[in-house]
This record gives sequence, C-alpha cells and structure tokens, in this order.
Amino acid sequence: MTTDWSLLRAALSACRRDAVAVPLWWRDDDAIAPTAALDQLSRLSIQTGLPIHLAVIPAHADPALVHAIDTRQIIPVVHGWTHMDHSGGLGKKNEFLTKRADASTDAARGLTQMQALFGAKLRTMFVPPWNRINTAVTAALPGQGYTTLSTFGARTSPNAVPGLAQINTHIDPIWWKDTRDLVDPAALITQATQHLEARRTGVQDPTEPFGLLTHHLVHTDAIWNFSSAFVTEMLDGGATPWTMEKTT
Repeated sequence: MTTDWSLLRAALSACRRDAVAVPLWWRDDDAIAPTAALDQLSRLSIQTGLPIHLAVIPAHADPALVHAIDTRQIIPVVHGWTHMDHSGGLGKKNEFLTKRADASTDAARGLTQMQALFGAKLRTMFVPPWNRINTAVTAALPGQGYTTLSTFGARTSPNAVPGLAQINTHIDPIWWKDTRDLVDPAALITQATQHLEARRTGVQDPTEPFGLLTHHLVHTDAIWNFSSAFVTEMLDGGATPWTMEKTT
C-alpha cells in the first residue's frame, strides 16, 4: 500500500509560507551494545542526513559501544540508570516517576558512568525510561550536571526547571499497546500534521525541535521503512536537522 503524504506536505508548505521554522531531531532509545540493528540505524542516519541522539542505558552499556559509534552520526545521551521498572505493578511502568529515596542518586550515577565511557562526545541530556519522571528528580538534574530533559509530547515550557531545557519527542511509530509493529501510517501522518499546525498557529511552542522517537532493537521492516520515509519527507518539506549542542 502506498503511503499518502499529502497532509504532511501541506502542513510543511504552510510552515514555509508563514516562515515557521521546523527544526527536526531524532532520538532512539534503549541502546546497550553494538548490534546489527544499530548498524542499520547508523546507515539510515547517514542516508537521511539526520543525526541520531542515542539514549544509552548506563548500567548495561557495553564499552564496545563507544568504538561502535565513534565515527558515526550518532550522539550518545543518558537513558536513566538501569531501565528497571519501579512501579511495583501500581500504575504505569517507570524508573523515575515512583518516589524512592535513591532515584536522584541513580540519575547522577547515569551521567557519571556515561561521561566515563563517552567523554566529550556525550551530551548532557537525561531521558527517563518510559518518558516518566517526578518533580523531585527533575529538580535535582541541573545540580548534577544535566542541561536538558527529554520525554514525550509537546512541551509546555522551554525549561523543565530553571537551568534545564525541555526538548521532547512527538512521533513514535511503534504500536506498543498492540502488535508492536508499525502504527497505521495515516494516523502517524495525521498526528505529525496536527503538531505542525499547532506550532504554526502558536497553540504549541513553535521553537521546540520536532522529535521522532524510535527503538532500533525492536524495529520491524515496516517501522524502518516508515522512519526513513518520514525523515525524508520532513527534510524535503523544509525541516532542518537539529542536534543538541555540546556543553562544557
């Protein structure tokens, strides 16, 4: 079946007409080691020209990952600590939403471990597993050395707390609650179109980078193909690649 991109193309055209910039970024979660799927992700990044912000799980990160992404268009960021669910079966899965005494300590450990592995290549972005985090952990992040928090959904403010930028993702092509294959492409295109329209009309923050969220370890062919086509459509339609700047 041929994917109809006309709605997305029209929304991008309206953004160009109204001089609304669309910075585009890509976050991929749950990396721990070099794999064939990571190789495929790297190739896709090179082919599309859009860098990948790779959310690596610090406690399980294989040192071989450092060399595997050394010369690639991949930027490591911090993905929690162990990616362990602390919900206790009460509510949605999370590592940093459920209140616990050592949560902020785990966030700090994640940054220390990742700095030791990746050095200057690391960006000081914290990505909480399952995109969930409580206010106490969020408030502690700037003092630990983090400069950015990334979850899912349009942000309500440029900063999560003072000194901590909020840069979220907005489109996830995986149907997590059912087949774990590709969400209906028409629904994804509608979702992206609605987000672009909300940016253009000022309903949502027009300065926030528009984020694609993927999980390379569980991609089907359909998810790979959609992700590639989506990035290409966005860039061909006037979106520009965004990457998190290095901080000192």
